[in-house]
Amino acid sequence: MSGNSDMIKLYSARILALAADIPRLDRLAEPDATVKRRAPLCGSTVTVDLKVEDGRVSDYGQDVKACALGQAAASVVGANIVGCTRAEVVAARDALKAMLKSDGPTPPAPFDGLEVLRPAQDYKNRHASILLALEASVEALDAASAASSCA
Repeated sequence: MSGNSDMIKLYSARILALAADIPRLDRLAEPDATVKRRAPLCGSTVTVDLKVEDGRVSDYGQDVKACALGQAAASVVGANIVGCTRAEVVAARDALKAMLKSDGPTPPAPFDGLEVLRPAQDYKNRHASILLALEASVEALDAASAASSCA
């Protein structure tokens, strides 16, 4: 395949549609935790605010400054994270990482929409950006848990 054909496959219409319509872009006024993560290679950043109730994400906001692939991942995460437990978010992050790095299985529902990013496997320089939203979310869940246990 030619380089142009590979790029067309990588930036599919579905990825571009997800990137253009990222849900939950409003930051939360009083989050239980806020985490900003940056991909050093490309400079993409994602800031996540979340609230947790009874061990589940009850509200979520994000600020996404990333490439189309990172935006698409943030779109899937933002659309599906409310109601999830830490274990579900960790499972999604770990599965996404395995899918990108070693052709692992698609992340489990409700994050199975991340399958659209499978063509990015060969673009290792994009993996960090794709993982930002889930990594920041796991870190925020841990911070919220630590804060509530100290309260």
